[in-house]
Amino acid sequence: MNEQAVIDATRQWVEKVVIDLNLCPFARRELVNNRIRFTVTGAQTLEELLMELQQELLQLPDDDSIETTLLIHPEVLQDFQDYNDFLDVADGLVQMLELEGVLQIASFHPQYQFAGTADDAAENYTNRSPWPMLHLLRESSLEQAIASYPDTAAIPQRNIDRVEALGLTAMTALLASCQQGDS
Repeated sequence: MNEQAVIDATRQWVEKVVIDLNLCPFARRELVNNRIRFTVTGAQTLEELLMELQQELLQLPDDDSIETTLLIHPEVLQDFQDYNDFLDVADGLVQMLELEGVLQIASFHPQYQFAGTADDAAENYTNRSPWPMLHLLRESSLEQAIASYPDTAAIPQRNIDRVEALGLTAMTALLASCQQGDS
């Protein structure tokens, strides 16, 4: 796996999907200010991924130059159900490290599927990414962003409406263009 190609595809996804579609109104500033850490892990097993996640969780609170981390793991948890099950383990690690209230983990996966939706529902593309990844977020920054942004509770539905308006074909093509490195 070419680490730089994985980072490039993920960065393109952040730019073309997350920012250009305004799925996260807070992402542009962090990308422009180079405060998103793109980390690719070569982990082949859940244990290796857990060790690298622990390292990232411990590093982020002490590194003020980084606002958020995308821990991209292209070699492990390719199956969404396995990935989804792992999220409980990841959250357990946050608790074990006593980082609950300091950091939280958001989830993105190429096969992401919200409960109760069809696999091909366009709304799943609000959380579909080129590679499986764990998004590590500072809770204090989230709270500050939420406090300064009007009606954050409406963001998820607005995002669903936006991707549904674009349609499944457009969203599939947009994600594929990131995976293929098209500009």
